[in-house]
Amino acid sequence: MNDLLESIKNLRNSEVKNKVDFKINEFETFKNKSIDDIFKELCFCIMTANCSAEKCIEIHESISDGFIRFKRDDLTKKFKELGYRYPNIRSEYIIEARNYKTDLKNLFESDIEEKKLRDFIVTNIKGLGYKEASHFLRNVGFKNYAIVDFHIVDLLVKHNLIEKPKSMTKKKYFEIEEILKTIAERLKLNLAELDLYLWYLETGKILK
Repeated sequence: MNDLLESIKNLRNSEVKNKVDFKINEFETFKNKSIDDIFKELCFCIMTANCSAEKCIEIHESISDGFIRFKRDDLTKKFKELGYRYPNIRSEYIIEARNYKTDLKNLFESDIEEKKLRDFIVTNIKGLGYKEASHFLRNVGFKNYAIVDFHIVDLLVKHNLIEKPKSMTKKKYFEIEEILKTIAERLKLNLAELDLYLWYLETGKILK
């Protein structure tokens, strides 16, 4: 683990820290945005499963308010025009997710425990497992979620902190999340910050 900790410390003493801080502040702004803006970010995270983040960002920005107003067929058509890999099933998930906009707004304004908030999203929003639900909550300003994607898994494997899992079960996800919490505590970072540093180490990029 020490090598990984040292690598992250070095990034924190470089220009990468400014990029991470900027992105975290950007996520924080969602707390003052409308439920429609928050819902559009939910749609982005529905899109990202098994798809390139950069491609999804491009398509997401192009569709924009269409996530709020398009009928299912129109959304499917737009996805196809833009070259999105899963136009039919993800448009279905997004249309169904609209039923939970009010619930999400009420939950965000409540004092619900963060664990229960994520559980609600995983249970009710089709297309979002723990990884995608964590991604969504991180992107709208919650800092205590770890996004255990294949980039993070590969990095932890490389540093002999885990063995590569054959499949990402709920139990395995939580086990890896605990390892990330330990790393974050050692570095005095929150999980949102740690995720961005780890992603940069593995990809050389800061996305969302």
